[in-house]
Formats: sequence, structure tokens, C-alpha cells
Amino acid sequence: MRIQRLQAVHQADRDSDAVNLDVLDPLIRKYKGKPGSIIPILQGTQEMLGFIPKEAFEKISTETGLKLSDMYGVATFYAQFRLKPVGKYVIKVCHGTACHVQNAHVITEAISETLDVKDGETTTDRLFTLESVACLGCCSLAPVMMIGGNTYGKLTGKEAVNIIKNIRIQSVENVKN
Repeated sequence: MRIQRLQAVHQADRDSDAVNLDVLDPLIRKYKGKPGSIIPILQGTQEMLGFIPKEAFEKISTETGLKLSDMYGVATFYAQFRLKPVGKYVIKVCHGTACHVQNAHVITEAISETLDVKDGETTTDRLFTLESVACLGCCSLAPVMMIGGNTYGKLTGKEAVNIIKNIRIQSVENVKN
């Protein structure tokens, strides 16, 4: 999984074309010169932009003096940070021990095939991002997936796909209204 995270760094150039970095100015002012500010700056950047593009790293480094290598090191070490845009809905499929023995891979494969994305990728319409995670803490519901704040348990691949299809239908209907 670490290899996929590092590949995202290279893809960030293509995914960050129209990002307004001016929104970072108050955040940079708040943390400039404060020790231990890398994580709060990266968290704030991601909160504002949805991910941390290459240009944001460069702006932060230029304006705060933080080293690019230090920031990339932190951003690629912690799974909370994203280096490319994610979909409106992040589908987290648990692959912890309980889910693994209950065939979580079948759920991931079914979703991957249906959405035509690999683990860690986002659909071309940027509606869904598929992520395998170590544990969602819902072992009694294994196998489980989480989308937004909703947890779905005791799933089959077909059930997981139907949930995603329903979310897509609701999204299309919301756009029409």
C-alpha cells in the first residue's frame, strides 16, 4: 500500500490545475515560524483544498521556510493526507482481520470492477474514490465498508455494488433538482 501512496505524489501535477492557493494565506500566517507546525499546516491545507497539491507544498515552503522534503515525508507517512483529489464519496473497504477472513477482497474486487478503478483511485467523474483500509472498528459487522459517515456491514460484493449504484442514482437526481 505504501507504493500506491508514493505514486500519488507523481500524479499530483495533473490533478491540481485549478487550485486557488490564496485561501492558504491565513493558515500560513497563523503557523509561520511556530515549531511543530507541519502537521497543522498540512491538515488545514487539506481541509481547505480537499487534498494537498504540489503547488501548495511549494507555497507553504516558500512562505514559511519549511523544507519540502520534511512536508512530503510527513504527508506520505500519515494515511490521513491526500496528495490528489478524491471523489465526493470515499468508499473505505475494511481489510482488517475479521473482514479479511469474511472475504473483504470480494467486496473490493466487485466495487473496483463496477467503478473501473483500482484501490486508491478515483472515478473519472470524481464521484467515488475506492480505498482499502486496515480496520474500521466494526468487526462484528464483517465484512464492512464505510461511505461518508455511513457504515454498511455483513456485505456481499453484489450488495456493496447495489449500495454504490443507489448513491450514484441519488447524486444524479440531486443534480437534476
